[in-house]
Amino acid sequence: MKVAGLFAGIGGVEIGLASAGHETVLMSEILPAARAVLADRFPDVPLEGDVRSITDLPSETEILTAGFPCQDLSQAGLAKGLDGERSSLVGEIFRLARRRSPRWIVLENVPFMLQLRGGDAMRRIVEEFENLGYRWAWRVVDTYGFGLPQRRERVLLVASKTEDPGAVLFADDAPLARPATAIGDIAHGFYWTEGRGGLGWAANAVPTLKNGSAIGIPSPPAILRPDGRIVKPDIRDAERLQGFPADWTSAAETVGRASSRWGLVGSAVSTPVAAWIGRRLATPGTHDASRDAPFSVEGRLPRAARFDGKRRWSVNIGVDPLGIRPPHLASFLEHDGALLSPRATAGFLGRTRVAKLRFAPGFIAAVEAHLAYVSGQVQIDEKRVA
Repeated sequence: MKVAGLFAGIGGVEIGLASAGHETVLMSEILPAARAVLADRFPDVPLEGDVRSITDLPSETEILTAGFPCQDLSQAGLAKGLDGERSSLVGEIFRLARRRSPRWIVLENVPFMLQLRGGDAMRRIVEEFENLGYRWAWRVVDTYGFGLPQRRERVLLVASKTEDPGAVLFADDAPLARPATAIGDIAHGFYWTEGRGGLGWAANAVPTLKNGSAIGIPSPPAILRPDGRIVKPDIRDAERLQGFPADWTSAAETVGRASSRWGLVGSAVSTPVAAWIGRRLATPGTHDASRDAPFSVEGRLPRAARFDGKRRWSVNIGVDPLGIRPPHLASFLEHDGALLSPRATAGFLGRTRVAKLRFAPGFIAAVEAHLAYVSGQVQIDEKRVA
């Protein structure tokens, strides 16, 4: 099918859909660094800028996709909901859908929108779909279960006037157990910029890669390796953790700072997630109605739900459609990464000492040992490094 990708970022959705046989005929992206990547990687696809300037979609469009801006919806963002300047751009999706009525619409965003203001943002989105005559389904999925060592939950929403979205999102379910903490045996990811109110702890994986600060400062996670060193991953491994080839975003450096690549990668859609959606759009499966449960009118929204054209349902299903276990994080990384500096390590330790968090046994001792190492006070066991 032919795809129009709005808020295309660096093309994660389009790569995934292409692997399932679909063809992108239009992309829209306003950020200069992201546009540089798209122009480099998709030279034959028409590239528009501000979505508000698009008057209509190509006539052959069958799939409309949009990872619309999440800054006003994320837990780390301004939490303005759909009234925020960025996230209100979702209205442009409906404007274009009214004109062209594509066969499928696929949206992607952060799962925090399911609880922000009692789920107000998602409720308003699905109400608009229903007003336009669409059936819809949403589901929270985790990149980890698609074979990449990153704990990244995102909510996918699929809508159609002619098809059953539940047959796309709920046809697959393969629950996958997450690894337990085992310091010294496997790598662990966490955010060294936190430590007081949160950590983002992930065993044998990195926590969700982030967009970075509002002023463009990158926010890479830290990785406590089995040998005791704490490193910040290389940007090329960050790209790979999202399913992109290494150096996918290198063209961004032609229009801005190299650090901007972190924000691009952190905002992207994981490519194997999009590939799964693409395959199910081409060949829908079957939704098991025994998973359906009553949909609560008020309060926090369920992590999976659907509208069958008459009634809304909560759906009992997990975050792992495919259940593909990733490789060990330590073996996945192809580049050494930069050691977490003494200043950064000391700052993190200072925050943990006033925090009320529960840290994994041995974690603080490991951070203290790393601080001694990078400060030149001790040497890490060279046999373990090797």
